[in-house]
Amino acid sequence: MLQTASVMGLLRTILIILLIWYGVKILSRLFAPYLARYVVKKAEQRFGQQFGDFQNQANQKQQKEGETVIDKMPNNTTASNKNVGEYIDYEEID
Repeated sequence: MLQTASVMGLLRTILIILLIWYGVKILSRLFAPYLARYVVKKAEQRFGQQFGDFQNQANQKQQKEGETVIDKMPNNTTASNKNVGEYIDYEEID
């Protein structure tokens, strides 16, 4: 059973695709300002929260100027492998 595409079916499909494309374009122009305001508002809340956390930490840790405090000691578990082979000098040949 072989079915062939008709010209009317092709035109109908193209028309539906164009209607959907322009519909999305129009709706995005209508709702883009609301979406942008929402995104900016959320970012402002996050930055404000982080800044507030920073101020709280600064108020909690009253240290003298120039004093150095180490909160966490680094792990010294990285050991070099001494059996990597020998170093061979080389010369560039032109």
